[in-house]
Parts: sequence; structure tokens; C-alpha cells
Amino acid sequence: MAQTRDWHGMKDMSARLLKERTGEGVDAWNRRIKRERLDDEGALRAWLTKQGVTGYAQSLLVMERFGYPDFLLATADELIDGQYADRPKLRPIFDAIIDAASGLGEVTIQARKTYVSLVSQRRTFARIRPTTKNRVDLGLRLEGRKPGGRLQPSRIQETMQVQIELKAPDEVDSEVLGWLQQAYDENG
Repeated sequence: MAQTRDWHGMKDMSARLLKERTGEGVDAWNRRIKRERLDDEGALRAWLTKQGVTGYAQSLLVMERFGYPDFLLATADELIDGQYADRPKLRPIFDAIIDAASGLGEVTIQARKTYVSLVSQRRTFARIRPTTKNRVDLGLRLEGRKPGGRLQPSRIQETMQVQIELKAPDEVDSEVLGWLQQAYDENG
């Protein structure tokens, strides 16, 4: 079973973190920021840091003050459609991966501006990215797995150790599904 999420969930999570860490919600912080008359992002970030507001909570308040980028206001479907707007022949590859991921267990599909993460209950186990006009890369978090065969060195080094390059929907075959299942199992 899969559920789709966009940045709206991150906004809610950031607001919860802010309230938990400071005892005050977004509205109260927005009033404080307005009183401080901080008119540039650097000054606001420095002031928030002094107040003990960092990370996601700080980013949320900066966006509350200076505006949200368009991609943060888009729905998951809009973000995904945007990724494949200029490369429609790659969309069936994405759809095949999502169909497979839906059968793995509890999976959250997190749409971002340039990629989609597949997240188990514990953490991200795969990332789907239309890398060129002719290829989708399926990055996989497989700890200790060395590249070989269809598993290529990943360009997303920090989290995905290997990736599989896909150029057609029929390349999402039993081998790819096996690697996807293994990544899910190892990170679930």
C-alpha cells in the first residue's frame, strides 16, 4: 500500500517541531518576527538561531516571512507531472516503478521538484529521478552493495549507494523488482 505526500506534510511536521521545541506555534513566531522588523533572510536566520530555532523550523519561518517557492505550493501530482512534462516517454517507467513499490508494503511516495523518494516506515529506500530525456535513474539504498551488473555507482552518493538506469518500461523487470524489494526490506 502506498500513499503520496508532497511538501505540505513537511510544512506540518516543521510546525509541530517548532511548537515542541519552543512552546510557541507559527502564528506566535510570525508576530514576533514582524515586531523585530527583520527585512532580509540572513538577519532573520541569525535572529532565529539566537532564539534557538534551527533546521526545518527555521526554514519554515523564513518561508513564512519571505514567501514559499512555487514548487513547495504544488501538489504531489503537479510535481510529478512537471518532472515528465518534457519527457513523456519516460513517464511509463516511473509508473511501473510506483506500481511495483505499491506492492512492497507500507510505502510513502514523497514527490519533490526533481525526484520522487520511496520511503518505508523507517527511511528512504529508493529515489526515482528522470535524469536525461532518455533515462530514469532508480537510486537504491543498499548498504555495502558494490556496483556490478545493472547496479551502477550512484550519483546520489549521500544516501543511495547504487542506481539502475532505466530507458524503457519493460526494463522494470524481475531483477529490478528484486533489488527494489531488497532495498525496502533492508530499510523497513
